[in-house]
Amino acid sequence: MQNKNDDLKSLVRTISGYPKDGIEFRDISTLLLDGDAFQKIIDRLAARIEPQQFDRVAGLEARGFIIAAGLSYALGLGQIILRKKGKLPYKEASDVIGVDYDLEYGQDRIEMHRDAVKEGEHILLVDDLLATGGTALAGASLLRQAGAIVDTALFVIDLPDLGGGQKLRDDGITAHSLIEFEGD
Repeated sequence: MQNKNDDLKSLVRTISGYPKDGIEFRDISTLLLDGDAFQKIIDRLAARIEPQQFDRVAGLEARGFIIAAGLSYALGLGQIILRKKGKLPYKEASDVIGVDYDLEYGQDRIEMHRDAVKEGEHILLVDDLLATGGTALAGASLLRQAGAIVDTALFVIDLPDLGGGQKLRDDGITAHSLIEFEGD
């Protein structure tokens, strides 16, 4: 059966053994090379939500920034960047908050400027791919630590067999994605 997003799925490259053996990395860079496909990604993700519900869009480093920027533009909302440790320009300890989290293949930390979110803002969380859910849950936790409401997340790709979608649902977050790859 044909999925309405198979046109996008066919443009995703799979890289075996990256970033370590046993991983089938779903690379959206080939999808982003196609301007028409990128436009479809943004339009189709935007159609999954009610934009007036949100105050801002938060993009997770690094490919999530690309998708979040497109959605921010399409929805007319500002963008929050959630960066890896030490990458923010405003580096005073009192100005940055962060969360440590586990990845499918290691550990990491994401941070944001303390003043990026105002108490009670409704934030749309965005990334390119949902696997185990660790990065998305860390992003939600970081935003909530700053007083935000996070109950919706958008992804280009979901790897449902890795359980990230269920972990997000268990945390009160509805996750939408355009493409699924089974068995990864």
